[in-house]
Amino acid sequence: MVQQTIAIRTNGKKLHNITRQVEAILLQSGIKMGLCNVFLRHTSASLIIQENADPDVLADLETFFRKLIPEDASQYRHISEGVDDMPSHIRSALTKTSETIPIANGKLALGTWQGIFVWEHRNLGHTREVLVHITGC
Repeated sequence: MVQQTIAIRTNGKKLHNITRQVEAILLQSGIKMGLCNVFLRHTSASLIIQENADPDVLADLETFFRKLIPEDASQYRHISEGVDDMPSHIRSALTKTSETIPIANGKLALGTWQGIFVWEHRNLGHTREVLVHITGC
């Protein structure tokens, strides 16, 4: 069993690919078969598995969420941390804060076009903590 935290510095509202950082922890662990749980310790960002080849997919996701969850202070009571804060909490609630990925032959069993992303929902950058927990043999 291995547990390690990754600090991800975001630079505003976008998806940040963390697949390589998680793969590096798995490689160091020596585990060949098991499960890798990735958990984001925040409520205004999320963690998703998504397309890792065509950046248009990520741009389209951001556009869709921008339309679905507007940054309009008149729609929310919680505005003390900025107009983007409550929308970021809603985005996080509609997505995920954790993912579990099988490990096969010492590698994450992701599909060909899948990557692990931290999705920053705030306008300004933050340092986000991702806890990676690997169990197996």
